[in-house]
Amino acid sequence: MSDSADAGVEVGADADPDQGRDRDRDGNDGDPAGGPAQVSSPNYHSENHTAAQTCGWTANALRGDGRCYKNIYYGIESHRCIQMTPVVKCNERCVFCWRDHQGHAYEMDEVEWDDPEAVVDASIELQKKLLSGFGGNDEVPREVFDEAMEPRHVAISLDGEPTLYPYLPELLEAFHDRDITTFLVSNGTRPEVLRECDPTQLYVSVDAPERHTFDQVVKAVDDDAWDRLLETMAVLREKDETRTVLRTTLVKGENMHHPDWYAGFYQQADPDFIELKAYMHVGHSQGRLDRSSMPDHEEVLEFADAVKSHLPEFSECKGVPSSRVALLSKTSDTWVPKLKKGSEFWARDPVTGTGD
Repeated sequence: MSDSADAGVEVGADADPDQGRDRDRDGNDGDPAGGPAQVSSPNYHSENHTAAQTCGWTANALRGDGRCYKNIYYGIESHRCIQMTPVVKCNERCVFCWRDHQGHAYEMDEVEWDDPEAVVDASIELQKKLLSGFGGNDEVPREVFDEAMEPRHVAISLDGEPTLYPYLPELLEAFHDRDITTFLVSNGTRPEVLRECDPTQLYVSVDAPERHTFDQVVKAVDDDAWDRLLETMAVLREKDETRTVLRTTLVKGENMHHPDWYAGFYQQADPDFIELKAYMHVGHSQGRLDRSSMPDHEEVLEFADAVKSHLPEFSECKGVPSSRVALLSKTSDTWVPKLKKGSEFWARDPVTGTGD
Protein backbone atom coordinates (compact mmCIF):
# COMPACT_ATOMS: atom_id res chain seq x y z
CA MET A 1 0.00 0.00 0.00
CA SER A 2 1.54 3.26 -1.07
CA ASP A 3 0.65 5.35 1.93
CA SER A 4 2.39 6.83 4.94
CA ALA A 5 -0.48 8.70 6.50
CA ASP A 6 -2.48 6.07 8.34
CA ALA A 7 -0.19 4.91 11.09
CA GLY A 8 -0.51 7.90 13.37
CA VAL A 9 2.84 9.14 12.09
CA GLU A 10 2.16 12.84 12.33
CA VAL A 11 3.89 16.08 13.19
CA GLY A 12 3.66 17.12 16.81
CA ALA A 13 4.34 15.87 20.30
CA ASP A 14 3.21 12.35 19.50
CA ALA A 15 5.46 11.91 16.45
CA ASP A 16 7.77 8.95 16.88
CA PRO A 17 10.86 9.25 14.66
CA ASP A 18 11.48 5.53 14.96
CA GLN A 19 7.95 4.33 14.27
CA GLY A 20 8.04 1.41 11.89
CA ARG A 21 11.81 0.96 12.37
CA ASP A 22 12.87 -2.31 13.99
CA ARG A 23 16.47 -3.37 14.34
CA ASP A 24 18.11 -6.62 15.29
CA ARG A 25 20.83 -6.82 17.93
CA ASP A 26 23.47 -5.83 15.41
CA GLY A 27 21.56 -2.70 14.46
CA ASN A 28 20.41 -4.00 11.09
CA ASP A 29 17.02 -3.20 9.65
CA GLY A 30 14.63 -6.04 9.06
CA ASP A 31 13.66 -9.36 10.54
CA PRO A 32 16.49 -11.93 10.61
CA ALA A 33 13.94 -14.54 9.53
CA GLY A 34 13.38 -12.61 6.31
CA GLY A 35 9.92 -11.20 6.95
CA PRO A 36 8.77 -7.59 7.30
CA ALA A 37 10.34 -6.26 10.49
CA GLN A 38 7.27 -4.41 11.70
CA VAL A 39 5.24 -7.61 11.98
CA SER A 40 7.51 -8.79 14.81
CA SER A 41 7.37 -5.39 16.52
CA PRO A 42 5.59 -5.17 19.88
CA ASN A 43 3.57 -2.34 18.34
CA TYR A 44 1.87 -4.88 16.07
CA HIS A 45 -0.65 -7.48 17.12
CA SER A 46 -1.53 -10.16 14.61
CA GLU A 47 -3.59 -13.28 14.19
CA ASN A 48 -2.63 -15.38 11.20
CA HIS A 49 -2.57 -12.87 8.29
CA THR A 50 -4.64 -10.19 10.08
CA ALA A 51 -2.67 -7.43 11.79
CA ALA A 52 -3.63 -4.36 13.81
CA GLN A 53 -1.75 -1.49 15.39
CA THR A 54 -2.79 1.39 17.61
CA CYS A 55 -2.78 4.59 15.59
CA GLY A 56 -1.06 7.50 17.32
CA TRP A 57 -4.22 9.54 16.94
CA THR A 58 -6.30 6.83 18.64
CA ALA A 59 -4.05 7.12 21.68
CA ASN A 60 -4.20 10.91 21.54
CA ALA A 61 -7.99 10.93 21.32
CA LEU A 62 -8.28 8.63 24.32
CA ARG A 63 -6.24 11.11 26.36
CA GLY A 64 -8.04 14.12 24.94
CA ASP A 65 -4.93 15.29 23.07
CA GLY A 66 -6.48 15.85 19.66
CA ARG A 67 -7.95 13.81 16.84
CA CYS A 68 -6.90 12.61 13.43
CA TYR A 69 -7.49 14.86 10.42
CA LYS A 70 -9.94 12.19 9.25
CA ASN A 71 -12.17 13.31 12.11
CA ILE A 72 -11.94 16.91 10.93
CA TYR A 73 -12.56 16.03 7.30
CA TYR A 74 -14.88 13.03 7.46
CA GLY A 75 -16.27 12.60 11.00
CA ILE A 76 -14.35 9.47 12.04
CA GLU A 77 -14.17 9.08 15.82
CA SER A 78 -10.43 8.57 16.29
CA HIS A 79 -10.65 6.61 19.54
CA ARG A 80 -13.16 4.20 17.99
CA CYS A 81 -11.24 3.42 14.83
CA ILE A 82 -9.41 0.13 14.19
CA GLN A 83 -6.27 0.39 12.08
CA MET A 84 -5.77 -3.02 10.49
CA THR A 85 -4.90 -5.00 7.41
CA PRO A 86 -5.97 -8.42 6.15
CA VAL A 87 -2.55 -8.94 4.53
CA VAL A 88 0.92 -7.61 5.40
CA LYS A 89 2.40 -8.21 1.95
CA CYS A 90 2.66 -5.52 -0.71
CA ASN A 91 3.33 -5.30 -4.44
CA GLU A 92 4.96 -1.87 -4.28
CA ARG A 93 8.17 -0.54 -2.71
CA CYS A 94 7.38 3.15 -2.29
CA VAL A 95 10.46 5.17 -1.35
CA PHE A 96 8.45 7.20 1.20
CA CYS A 97 6.89 4.23 3.00
CA TRP A 98 7.79 4.00 6.70
CA ARG A 99 7.38 0.24 6.55
CA ASP A 100 10.10 -2.34 6.10
CA HIS A 101 10.46 -3.64 2.55
CA GLN A 102 12.67 -6.59 3.45
CA GLY A 103 10.85 -9.87 3.06
CA HIS A 104 7.75 -8.04 1.85
CA ALA A 105 7.27 -10.25 -1.20
CA TYR A 106 3.72 -11.09 -2.07
CA GLU A 107 3.86 -14.72 -3.12
CA MET A 108 0.91 -16.13 -1.22
CA ASP A 109 0.44 -19.64 -2.55
CA GLU A 110 0.96 -21.12 0.92
CA VAL A 111 -1.21 -18.67 2.87
CA GLU A 112 -4.18 -20.26 4.60
CA TRP A 113 -6.75 -17.48 4.29
CA ASP A 114 -9.21 -16.88 7.10
CA ASP A 115 -12.78 -16.18 6.08
CA PRO A 116 -14.06 -12.58 6.39
CA GLU A 117 -15.97 -13.17 9.63
CA ALA A 118 -12.80 -14.50 11.26
CA VAL A 119 -10.87 -11.45 10.09
CA VAL A 120 -13.49 -9.12 11.58
CA ASP A 121 -13.44 -11.04 14.87
CA ALA A 122 -9.64 -10.91 14.94
CA SER A 123 -9.58 -7.18 14.16
CA ILE A 124 -11.94 -6.32 17.00
CA GLU A 125 -10.17 -8.56 19.51
CA LEU A 126 -6.74 -7.24 18.51
CA GLN A 127 -7.98 -3.68 18.92
CA LYS A 128 -9.31 -4.42 22.40
CA LYS A 129 -6.00 -6.00 23.42
CA LEU A 130 -4.04 -3.05 22.05
CA LEU A 131 -6.18 -0.55 23.96
CA SER A 132 -6.72 -2.56 27.15
CA GLY A 133 -3.93 -0.76 29.01
CA PHE A 134 -5.68 2.57 28.61
CA GLY A 135 -8.40 1.33 30.98
CA GLY A 136 -6.08 2.00 33.92
CA ASN A 137 -4.76 5.30 32.62
CA ASP A 138 -5.81 8.26 34.77
CA GLU A 139 -5.61 10.52 31.70
CA VAL A 140 -8.35 8.53 29.95
CA PRO A 141 -11.97 9.13 31.09
CA ARG A 142 -13.80 5.88 31.74
CA GLU A 143 -16.62 6.71 29.33
CA VAL A 144 -14.12 7.36 26.54
CA PHE A 145 -12.40 4.05 27.20
CA ASP A 146 -15.76 2.24 27.18
CA GLU A 147 -16.52 3.78 23.79
CA ALA A 148 -13.13 2.69 22.44
CA MET A 149 -13.92 -0.89 23.41
CA GLU A 150 -16.82 -0.75 20.92
CA PRO A 151 -15.17 0.32 17.63
CA ARG A 152 -17.38 1.91 15.00
CA HIS A 153 -14.84 2.44 12.20
CA VAL A 154 -12.12 0.44 10.54
CA ALA A 155 -9.26 1.87 8.48
CA ILE A 156 -8.04 -0.95 6.25
CA SER A 157 -4.73 0.75 5.71
CA LEU A 158 -2.13 -0.42 8.19
CA ASP A 159 0.24 -2.34 5.98
CA GLY A 160 0.47 -4.28 2.74
CA GLU A 161 -2.02 -4.04 -0.13
CA PRO A 162 -5.49 -5.12 1.06
CA THR A 163 -6.71 -6.10 -2.41
CA LEU A 164 -4.33 -9.06 -2.22
CA TYR A 165 -6.71 -10.60 0.34
CA PRO A 166 -8.97 -12.82 -1.80
CA TYR A 167 -12.22 -12.04 0.04
CA LEU A 168 -11.96 -8.26 0.38
CA PRO A 169 -15.47 -7.37 -0.91
CA GLU A 170 -16.96 -9.89 1.51
CA LEU A 171 -14.79 -8.51 4.33
CA LEU A 172 -16.23 -5.03 3.80
CA GLU A 173 -19.74 -6.48 3.95
CA ALA A 174 -18.88 -8.34 7.14
CA PHE A 175 -17.74 -5.12 8.83
CA HIS A 176 -20.87 -3.34 7.64
CA ASP A 177 -22.99 -6.15 9.07
CA ARG A 178 -21.43 -5.27 12.47
CA ASP A 179 -22.40 -1.61 11.91
CA ILE A 180 -18.74 -0.62 11.48
CA THR A 181 -17.90 1.88 8.75
CA THR A 182 -15.05 0.99 6.39
CA PHE A 183 -12.28 3.20 5.02
CA LEU A 184 -10.29 1.22 2.49
CA VAL A 185 -6.88 2.40 1.22
CA SER A 186 -5.43 0.79 -1.90
CA ASN A 187 -2.57 1.40 -4.31
CA GLY A 188 -4.96 0.80 -7.21
CA THR A 189 -3.05 -2.07 -8.81
CA ARG A 190 -5.98 -4.49 -8.73
CA PRO A 191 -8.90 -2.70 -10.41
CA GLU A 192 -10.81 -5.94 -10.86
CA VAL A 193 -11.02 -6.24 -7.05
CA LEU A 194 -11.84 -2.59 -6.41
CA ARG A 195 -14.68 -2.81 -8.92
CA GLU A 196 -16.42 -5.22 -6.51
CA CYS A 197 -15.60 -3.23 -3.35
CA ASP A 198 -18.05 -0.75 -1.85
CA PRO A 199 -16.57 0.56 1.39
CA THR A 200 -17.88 3.62 3.19
CA GLN A 201 -14.99 5.51 1.62
CA LEU A 202 -12.44 4.29 -0.90
CA TYR A 203 -8.98 5.83 -1.08
CA VAL A 204 -6.58 5.17 -3.95
CA SER A 205 -2.99 6.40 -3.87
CA VAL A 206 -1.80 8.46 -6.83
CA ASP A 207 1.83 9.25 -6.07
CA ALA A 208 2.97 10.31 -9.51
CA PRO A 209 1.42 12.23 -12.42
CA GLU A 210 3.15 10.16 -15.12
CA ARG A 211 4.94 6.87 -15.68
CA HIS A 212 8.56 7.98 -15.20
CA THR A 213 7.94 9.46 -11.74
CA PHE A 214 5.79 6.47 -10.84
CA ASP A 215 8.65 4.10 -11.60
CA GLN A 216 11.09 6.20 -9.57
CA VAL A 217 8.89 6.76 -6.51
CA VAL A 218 6.51 3.79 -6.29
CA LYS A 219 8.84 1.08 -7.59
CA ALA A 220 6.02 -1.35 -8.25
CA VAL A 221 6.88 -5.04 -8.43
CA ASP A 222 4.63 -5.71 -11.43
CA ASP A 223 5.50 -4.18 -14.81
CA ASP A 224 1.86 -3.37 -15.57
CA ALA A 225 1.17 -1.53 -12.29
CA TRP A 226 0.91 1.89 -13.99
CA ASP A 227 -1.53 0.60 -16.58
CA ARG A 228 -3.62 -1.01 -13.85
CA LEU A 229 -3.67 2.24 -11.89
CA LEU A 230 -5.03 3.95 -15.00
CA GLU A 231 -7.72 1.28 -15.20
CA THR A 232 -8.57 1.90 -11.55
CA MET A 233 -9.27 5.55 -12.36
CA ALA A 234 -12.02 4.36 -14.71
CA VAL A 235 -13.36 2.05 -11.99
CA LEU A 236 -13.58 4.96 -9.54
CA ARG A 237 -15.41 7.10 -12.06
CA GLU A 238 -18.12 4.42 -12.20
CA LYS A 239 -18.66 4.44 -8.42
CA ASP A 240 -21.98 6.12 -7.63
CA GLU A 241 -22.70 5.07 -4.04
CA THR A 242 -19.13 4.87 -2.68
CA ARG A 243 -17.30 8.05 -1.68
CA THR A 244 -13.95 8.16 -3.46
CA VAL A 245 -10.69 9.85 -2.52
CA LEU A 246 -7.44 10.18 -4.43
CA ARG A 247 -4.46 10.70 -2.16
CA THR A 248 -0.93 11.78 -2.93
CA THR A 249 2.06 11.64 -0.60
CA LEU A 250 4.22 14.63 -1.54
CA VAL A 251 7.99 14.12 -1.51
CA LYS A 252 10.21 17.13 -2.27
CA GLY A 253 12.61 16.46 -5.09
CA GLU A 254 10.73 13.30 -6.10
CA ASN A 255 7.09 13.77 -7.10
CA MET A 256 6.22 17.36 -6.16
CA HIS A 257 6.05 18.76 -9.67
CA HIS A 258 3.65 19.38 -12.57
CA PRO A 259 0.47 20.15 -10.60
CA ASP A 260 -1.36 20.49 -13.91
CA TRP A 261 -0.46 16.88 -14.79
CA TYR A 262 -1.75 15.71 -11.40
CA ALA A 263 -4.99 17.59 -12.03
CA GLY A 264 -5.40 15.88 -15.38
CA PHE A 265 -4.75 12.50 -13.84
CA TYR A 266 -7.19 13.10 -10.98
CA GLN A 267 -9.94 14.12 -13.41
CA GLN A 268 -9.91 10.66 -14.95
CA ALA A 269 -11.43 9.29 -11.74
CA ASP A 270 -13.84 12.14 -10.98
CA PRO A 271 -13.19 11.67 -7.23
CA ASP A 272 -15.23 13.24 -4.46
CA PHE A 273 -12.09 14.38 -2.64
CA ILE A 274 -8.35 14.75 -3.17
CA GLU A 275 -5.88 14.55 -0.29
CA LEU A 276 -2.34 15.86 -0.61
CA LYS A 277 -0.16 15.01 2.36
CA ALA A 278 3.46 15.60 3.23
CA TYR A 279 5.90 12.72 3.31
CA MET A 280 7.04 12.15 6.90
CA HIS A 281 10.70 11.31 7.52
CA VAL A 282 10.05 8.37 9.86
CA GLY A 283 10.58 4.63 10.07
CA HIS A 284 12.41 2.80 7.33
CA SER A 285 11.98 5.67 4.86
CA GLN A 286 14.85 7.35 6.71
CA GLY A 287 17.19 4.92 4.98
CA ARG A 288 15.86 5.90 1.53
CA LEU A 289 15.21 9.64 1.71
CA ASP A 290 16.78 12.66 3.35
CA ARG A 291 14.90 14.73 5.91
CA SER A 292 14.89 17.59 3.40
CA SER A 293 12.45 15.52 1.31
CA MET A 294 9.70 16.36 3.83
CA PRO A 295 7.67 19.43 2.78
CA ASP A 296 6.26 21.76 5.41
CA HIS A 297 2.57 22.54 5.64
CA GLU A 298 2.82 25.79 3.69
CA GLU A 299 4.51 23.95 0.83
CA VAL A 300 1.73 21.35 0.84
CA LEU A 301 -0.93 24.09 0.71
CA GLU A 302 0.92 25.90 -2.07
CA PHE A 303 1.06 22.73 -4.17
CA ALA A 304 -2.57 21.93 -3.39
CA ASP A 305 -3.63 25.39 -4.54
CA ALA A 306 -1.63 24.93 -7.74
CA VAL A 307 -3.47 21.66 -8.42
CA LYS A 308 -6.80 23.24 -7.50
CA SER A 309 -6.28 26.01 -10.06
CA HIS A 310 -6.65 23.35 -12.77
CA LEU A 311 -9.74 21.78 -11.19
CA PRO A 312 -12.56 24.34 -11.31
CA GLU A 313 -15.08 21.89 -9.86
CA PHE A 314 -13.08 21.72 -6.61
CA SER A 315 -14.04 24.89 -4.77
CA GLU A 316 -12.67 24.08 -1.31
CA CYS A 317 -9.14 23.63 0.05
CA LYS A 318 -8.91 22.68 3.73
CA GLY A 319 -5.65 22.24 5.58
CA VAL A 320 -4.70 20.61 8.89
CA PRO A 321 -1.25 21.93 9.90
CA SER A 322 -0.54 19.26 12.52
CA SER A 323 -0.78 16.58 9.83
CA ARG A 324 0.63 18.64 6.94
CA VAL A 325 -2.35 17.66 4.81
CA ALA A 326 -4.66 19.50 2.43
CA LEU A 327 -8.07 18.38 1.24
CA LEU A 328 -9.58 19.48 -2.06
CA SER A 329 -13.35 19.15 -2.14
CA LYS A 330 -16.30 20.09 -4.31
CA THR A 331 -18.31 21.08 -1.24
CA SER A 332 -17.65 22.60 2.18
CA ASP A 333 -19.55 19.76 3.88
CA THR A 334 -17.15 16.80 3.71
CA TRP A 335 -18.36 14.57 6.53
CA VAL A 336 -19.72 11.11 5.80
CA PRO A 337 -23.50 11.73 6.15
CA LYS A 338 -24.12 8.79 8.48
CA LEU A 339 -21.38 10.01 10.85
CA LYS A 340 -23.06 13.32 11.58
CA LYS A 341 -24.32 13.63 15.13
CA GLY A 342 -27.96 12.73 15.57
CA SER A 343 -27.91 10.17 12.76
CA GLU A 344 -29.39 6.69 13.00
CA PHE A 345 -25.85 5.30 13.00
CA TRP A 346 -25.10 6.98 16.34
CA ALA A 347 -28.59 6.25 17.69
CA ARG A 348 -27.69 2.57 17.33
CA ASP A 349 -24.41 3.00 19.17
CA PRO A 350 -23.98 0.23 21.77
CA VAL A 351 -22.44 2.62 24.30
CA THR A 352 -23.92 6.07 23.78
CA GLY A 353 -26.97 5.43 21.58
CA THR A 354 -30.64 5.02 22.34
CA GLY A 355 -30.74 1.50 20.94
CA ASP A 356 -33.15 2.46 18.15
